Amino acid sequence: MIFVTPVGPYFKEGFNPIRVIVERNHDRAAPKGTGHVKVGGNYAASIYSGEKAHHAGYANCLYVDAAERKYIEECGAANFFAIRGDRYITPDSHSVLPSITNMSLRQLAEDFGLKVERRAVELSELSTFDEVGACGTAAVISPIREVYDPDTDVRYTYGEQAGPWSVKLYEHLRGIQLGTEPDPHGWCKIIEVE
Repeated sequence: MIFVTPVGPYFKEGFNPIRVIVERNHDRAAPKGTGHVKVGGNYAASIYSGEKAHHAGYANCLYVDAAERKYIEECGAANFFAIRGDRYITPDSHSVLPSITNMSLRQLAEDFGLKVERRAVELSELSTFDEVGACGTAAVISPIREVYDPDTDVRYTYGEQAGPWSVKLYEHLRGIQLGTEPDPHGWCKIIEVE
């Protein structure tokens, strides 16, 4: 039997909320570039910014679009998502890597009755969100407790603990992956090896 599941948290904080910093001075991916595919070197442009963020005490960078610098793209090497009221919101951009984890979370959000919005997400919306997080294969969800924007010196805070929707989505997707929750969408496959 082979299990293909998340390998662990992206950040040392694990499932505990992290702090991130808005990055406008360096681009993670160029417009019409390879941000939407998993290729060698795709994240090379973000190494310097990530190191700078770590030295400043942040787990990672929140990247904005390279063209206008006003739309949220990704959170380091992970997709970004937000919860506002009854909505699960995530960026839709050619520069964002399509994430199976984010796709799964969007489906579960719909299953739980949330409305899913995949669209351009303005940085100015940070003040309107109830919860924000990063999501991807390795960690499933890394909740975000604070986003700091050094250009405006504004801190957007979301709480010291993971928000209720982040917890519910994380626990349910992990349960499906581990076989402790029903898999109504047929995501898990049993592969027999002789």
